[in-house]
Amino acid sequence: MHLEDDSYVTTVQELESLYGPVARPSYVKEVDHIHPAYRPFIESAPLAILASSGAGGLDASPRGDHAGFVHIEDSKTLYLPDRRGNNRIDTLRNIVEDPRVALLFLVPGVGETLRINGTAQISVQPELLARFAVNGQLPKSVLRIAVTSVYFQCSRAVIRAGLWDVSRYVPRNALPTAGQILKALSEAEIDGDAYDRDLPGRIADTLY
Repeated sequence: MHLEDDSYVTTVQELESLYGPVARPSYVKEVDHIHPAYRPFIESAPLAILASSGAGGLDASPRGDHAGFVHIEDSKTLYLPDRRGNNRIDTLRNIVEDPRVALLFLVPGVGETLRINGTAQISVQPELLARFAVNGQLPKSVLRIAVTSVYFQCSRAVIRAGLWDVSRYVPRNALPTAGQILKALSEAEIDGDAYDRDLPGRIADTLY
C-alpha cells in the first residue's frame, strides 16, 4: 500500500499532538538512581536485554543467568559479568565507541519490566572478575554501568503478548533449529544436522 508523504509524523510537535499529554505517574516513576522500590526487580530478574549503539550499528543482546546476576554495587552502579558467547562481541565493540547503554529487566510471571539507562565501561580488573566466577570459570570482562535513569514499564505489553501464559507458548519444533538456519544461510556449507546434534553438549560445556 502506498502512503502519501503527509501520512508520516515528522516533527515532535505532530507527535505530541497525536498522543496527548503525559500522565503525572509516568514522570514520577523515573529517578536517577536505583531506588529501594526498584532493587527487587533487578535482584529477581534472570534475564535482561542490553542495548547499545556504535559505528557498526545498533545492538540488543539478551543477557541471562540466575536471578540477581546483575549485581547492584550501590544506588548508582551496576556490575554485569560478560559470560561466554560466540565472540562476535557486538555489544562490547559498541561500548568501546559509545558508552551509552540501556537495560530492560524481565522477571518471569511479572508484568512490569524495569528499564535502566546509563553508561558502561569494560573492566578486566582481576579482583572484579574473580567476584563473578562460576564453577571456577571467570567472565572475560565485567561491565561497570553508571546509572543515569531508572523507571518501570507498565504491564500492558507483557499482557498483550501473553508472555507468561504457558497456553500460548510456541512448540520448539514449530520453528527452524539453529542448524537448519545455518544450513540455509550457508547454502549447505555448514552441516546443519551435525550442528544441531552437537549443540546441547557444546552449550553445556561452554555455559560459563
